[in-house]
Amino acid sequence: MEFMGNSSGPGHPVVLNTNVWVNGDGKKEHQFNLWFDPAADFHTYTIIWNPENILFKVDDLFIRSFKRFDGIPYTSSKPMRLHATLWDGSFWATEKGKVPIDWSNAPFNVLYRNYYANACVSGGACHSGSDGWMNRQLDGAEWGTVKWAERNYMSYNYCEDGYRFPQGFPAECSRY
Repeated sequence: MEFMGNSSGPGHPVVLNTNVWVNGDGKKEHQFNLWFDPAADFHTYTIIWNPENILFKVDDLFIRSFKRFDGIPYTSSKPMRLHATLWDGSFWATEKGKVPIDWSNAPFNVLYRNYYANACVSGGACHSGSDGWMNRQLDGAEWGTVKWAERNYMSYNYCEDGYRFPQGFPAECSRY
């Protein structure tokens, strides 16, 4: 999950980018215009990654599910990594440079609190607390929040980007 900011300044939606990397390729983004100001208060961002799907959650709402499908590469051969950083607003994150960074606002800060990881150790056994997420699937109501987020707040879906995929969309796009 990455906060992309916005192009219109304070008071306008901040874009949250969700991405999944498979075999070194990260072109699986969904972007959402957040329905709140993430800088106004702390929020809870959750990624549940198990052998069947990767679930993205904001506060108590599931906003995305990236499912594993037979015959389609899935990110299961390498251990998960988490990066908590503040990026510089490079070309790719600023509408190809159309939205310049206002460096007079520096320094830019990020603050995290209550970070918690419940994960299996790479190459080792999973601890007893993994039951809550290891087999986690969305139920009907949770799929409803995913559809709500897509319908009302999604601003980019890689499965609809014909410019980026002129030779055809990734195989998983036809399975949802």
